[in-house]
Amino acid sequence: MSAMSDQPTILAIDQGTTSTRAILFSAELGVLAVQQKQLKLYYPHKGWVEQDPAVIWQDTLTVCRAVLAHGTGRVESLAAIGITNQRETTILWDRTTGEPVYPAIVWQDRRTDADCKRFRARGVEPVVTARTGLLLDPYFSATKIAWILDNVTGVRARAERGELALGTIDCYLLWHLTGGRVHATDATNAARTLLFNIVEQKWDTDLLALFNIPAAILPEVRDNAAGFGMTDPALFGREIFIGGMAGDQHAALIGQRCFRPGMVKSTYGTGCFALMNIGADFKLSQHRLLTTPAYRLNGKMTYAIEGSIFIAGAAIQWLRDGLEFFQDVAASEALARSVPDSNEVYFVPAFTGLGAPYWRPDVRGMITGLSRETTRAHIVRAALEAQGYQTLDLLSAIEKDGGHQADMIRVDGGLVANGFMCQFLADMLNRSVEVPKVTEATALGAAILAGLAAGLFAGLEATECYWQRDKIYIPGMAKTDREQLYAGWKTAIEALLRT
Repeated sequence: MSAMSDQPTILAIDQGTTSTRAILFSAELGVLAVQQKQLKLYYPHKGWVEQDPAVIWQDTLTVCRAVLAHGTGRVESLAAIGITNQRETTILWDRTTGEPVYPAIVWQDRRTDADCKRFRARGVEPVVTARTGLLLDPYFSATKIAWILDNVTGVRARAERGELALGTIDCYLLWHLTGGRVHATDATNAARTLLFNIVEQKWDTDLLALFNIPAAILPEVRDNAAGFGMTDPALFGREIFIGGMAGDQHAALIGQRCFRPGMVKSTYGTGCFALMNIGADFKLSQHRLLTTPAYRLNGKMTYAIEGSIFIAGAAIQWLRDGLEFFQDVAASEALARSVPDSNEVYFVPAFTGLGAPYWRPDVRGMITGLSRETTRAHIVRAALEAQGYQTLDLLSAIEKDGGHQADMIRVDGGLVANGFMCQFLADMLNRSVEVPKVTEATALGAAILAGLAAGLFAGLEATECYWQRDKIYIPGMAKTDREQLYAGWKTAIEALLRT
């Protein structure tokens, strides 16, 4: 057996919107191996977004086995598994067979927009927000769950008899990993359902009644670093401890070591999600942002203020795949730099509606300022610049809600490989932007939680020594230029909101 195999390792499962990955980490949180499979999204009707749960599970199994086969003895040295996942995406499955009763309804799905409007018209949103920190929006799980119960023949009766299990992706994967023995989730994923009271830290009976969802289908809610069971030995040749679980944005907050109030991370994947750690006290947002658990350890909650943007990197993918503006995502940076500015073009990537702080699921994307001089380079540059504008929208509100001024933000996700985007982000925020050496912050956060539960780390803070900065972007734009550019963005947003 090799020397490396004698050292404990941690396996992180990162099940995202567009891919499923397994990443093997050392005990010092270095990346040892990565495997990834792309995941298909289905759009059966306008505004609907679905995935195949069976494919999600099989892809997870495939990438885990592949990454564990990457080196001699790594299965034997594996100390724990951590799971992180796309949040809000909802699955209902049979407790006996594991078969889903309907495809996974993805967080981007907008089919329940009218249901949310009816609830808001009843005046219940303030009560929902006071208990969950969330707003009434199709983004969250409750109305997706109710839709499946009401629209798939026989499902409600089966749910009320306790024959079905409900879960977000983490919960579904855990159930399969443990051979159906464990039906549990963690506090961060539970908090995205509109059913979990994050102040009292329990499923809320009033909210279950409001959305007409039977308690019999709900999973147990555990801390983020906890015993989530052992894997079925048939899967990997032996039982493996599952010790960590968190929704992707919460895991990224941990991976970026934002453990002190006022620290901010912003992740640029399919969407963009910025979170500020606000400490142990629950605070309601006054600017239509979200209050959410940052993490829960030993029963103690740490909270965050979150701003959610539904489309970030997905806009660049659309320019590549939908319009064929370039061959690979890296080429977007060269195109953006090939012109001195966007020629007054603004790209509002509201493909699935506007998220925070506007919360308009009914509007759609828009490109403004087109003229005869406009080239694809201007449009690509505008799409990248939109990330800076959207993040400034969020950060301004987050700082007011969180009561802290962020002197820098830590960024991660696939889009941070784009140096133009990162520099423009620093310029618009007028703050330093730090990129870590390990940009897979979601998987890293899951690994930290799993390692914590397995006893590899004395506490979260003990992992801070392993965080390393790869790049820093310093703001260099004149205030007048920044204000002029942002004013143009606000004009484009106002035009979209009037449609």
